[in-house]
Amino acid sequence: MSSKPEPKDVHQLNGTGPPEVPCPADLPGREPLASTTEFLGPDGAGVEVVVIESRANAKGVREEDALLENGSQSNESDDVSTDRGPEPASPLKETSFSIGLQVLFPFLLAGFGTVAAGMVLDIVQHWEVFKDVTEVFILVPALLGLKGNLEMTLASRLSTAANIGHMDTPKELWKMITGNMALIQVQATVVGFLASIAAVIFGWIPDGHFSISHAVLLCASSVSTAFIASLVLGMIMIGVIIGSRKIGINPDNVATPIAASLGDLITLALLSGISWGLYLELEGRPYINPLVCAFFVALLPVWVVLAKRSPATREVLYSGWEPVIIAMAISSVGGLILDKTVSDPNFAGMAVFTPVINGVGGNLVAVQASRISTYLHMNGMPGESSEPAPRRCPSPCTTFFSPEVNSRSARVLFLLVVPGHLVFLYTISCMQGGHTTLTLIFIIFYMTAALLQVLILLYIADWMVHWMWGRGLDPDNFSIPYLTALGDLLGTGLLALSFHVLWLIGDRDTDVGD
Repeated sequence: MSSKPEPKDVHQLNGTGPPEVPCPADLPGREPLASTTEFLGPDGAGVEVVVIESRANAKGVREEDALLENGSQSNESDDVSTDRGPEPASPLKETSFSIGLQVLFPFLLAGFGTVAAGMVLDIVQHWEVFKDVTEVFILVPALLGLKGNLEMTLASRLSTAANIGHMDTPKELWKMITGNMALIQVQATVVGFLASIAAVIFGWIPDGHFSISHAVLLCASSVSTAFIASLVLGMIMIGVIIGSRKIGINPDNVATPIAASLGDLITLALLSGISWGLYLELEGRPYINPLVCAFFVALLPVWVVLAKRSPATREVLYSGWEPVIIAMAISSVGGLILDKTVSDPNFAGMAVFTPVINGVGGNLVAVQASRISTYLHMNGMPGESSEPAPRRCPSPCTTFFSPEVNSRSARVLFLLVVPGHLVFLYTISCMQGGHTTLTLIFIIFYMTAALLQVLILLYIADWMVHWMWGRGLDPDNFSIPYLTALGDLLGTGLLALSFHVLWLIGDRDTDVGD
């Protein structure tokens, strides 16, 4: 509204306007400065009073119009802030130091978890069940990838819900917990079954040998491992996220690394123990394995009903299968690379390093993807964008060197790669994992592969999360499975390439084959 008087106001100021035109004092909500009839006196005096009143009213119109204009601007800004929700709290006002400080401990914990998983894999690969039923070894990468498909997605989803206030009341919290726990049980059962089928196919293709008892053993081991691991890790994640909010820590910085650190170790330990126990029952009670499969499949309708009660998980239940299944296929390709590489005596020492480089890359990119997703959720809903044009593929400078908070966190996460891997390599060396001697040239090649992996993943995460958001897809449900699976593929491929180059240049001091 402009403060300039309209023509009718000018007529009033000149005293020539028609008397029937209402003055602003007669408008609703305004108290009259003075009544014309009340002050009307002798001839001439009345005109003077009218002129004075009109001038006062004109001045009042100008002042009130200015106030209304300011008020309209304030209302517009209030409407914008209302549309975008409350101003973001801690995740958007963190410094580089605070981000690094919050991420450091969970990052190291996750790294030591992957080191422990590598040591466990180095031990259990000599068990009889892994030698007789070789498909169990093929099953390992797909089941370890569940941490990216299910647990880390759950952690990202719950972190976002906590940060935007969807878990503040007990009722909302309980609904969010039951819906998400039921959802991951459905996903774990289905993905575990599909992973066992993939393991059977990959084991059958090379030599054409197929055993029905081994196939049922793989199905029972995979489904039960996925179910129990998802149940345990889901409960841990809920506790971590609730505790983080209560002590003022951003759950995005701690939930996904903790899920990753425990995911590898718990899943591998469960797979080894369950497959060993079911293997012992093959000869004496062969009906145990089919009963185990039937039991977990029979529970599926229960979890489906519980997951459909929550609107947030209902959508994922119908539309969240594509990233989970495709991510499992990508991880399986990385598993094939690992299988072919470890089977070569020259690269036998690679097995203990693979979970570490894959886990560290997946952990860091999951933190970044979860943070970007939370940032976008605080400013709208999927498909909404405050940018004038849809965001396309960003430049590396925008991803890593802009002043935005997500670019700042990308720099912090990238700088954690070298010191973190040095600590993990030293730990493996002290535990004599893989019987590998750490030489300078080995460390250089290993660090180059790790840095290149994380650099590519952080750049892809910046593009993928925004791309999915612009197309109405929730990045919490769709981006992390793809990113962690790509982390497995890139880590395994780059590490195998490094070992191959080391072998070609004759770095015999590394003793990669011992």
